[in-house]
Amino acid sequence: MSMFSAFNINASGMTAQRYRMDIISENVANANTTRTADGTPYRRKVVTFEEKGGQTSFSHVLGQAAYSRGYTGHGVKVDGVYEDTETEMKMVYDPSHPDADENGYVTYPNVNIITEMTNMIDASRAYEANATAFNASKSMALQGLEIGRS
Repeated sequence: MSMFSAFNINASGMTAQRYRMDIISENVANANTTRTADGTPYRRKVVTFEEKGGQTSFSHVLGQAAYSRGYTGHGVKVDGVYEDTETEMKMVYDPSHPDADENGYVTYPNVNIITEMTNMIDASRAYEANATAFNASKSMALQGLEIGRS
């Protein structure tokens, strides 16, 4: 694997995790939004990732490893941002709320702050891991240049 390939892989990981943190922040900010522009409550958003350059089959990776050619990835990219339709919306009894239905219930977003904060910590740690790997690659490249200069 070339040095620049390592830089690209780590940079793509940092970019993807930063985007994931942005979406998580949006979820936290809208945790109590009962009416969006289309008149419905906010729905939690989820980010999915995929390998850059398309999917690589397991048999292909295994075949390359068996012949000692090794396999190097191409990094990660955001596959999409999807609304969470699996988690139920929260129904809270508050007849004085302007968005209450005829029975006095208000539909709140399906955002769980504890889940979002856990996901934020996970994304933050993944970002830190990519930054550490990037800095290690940079350090190796600089040491290689120092050796070449001697």
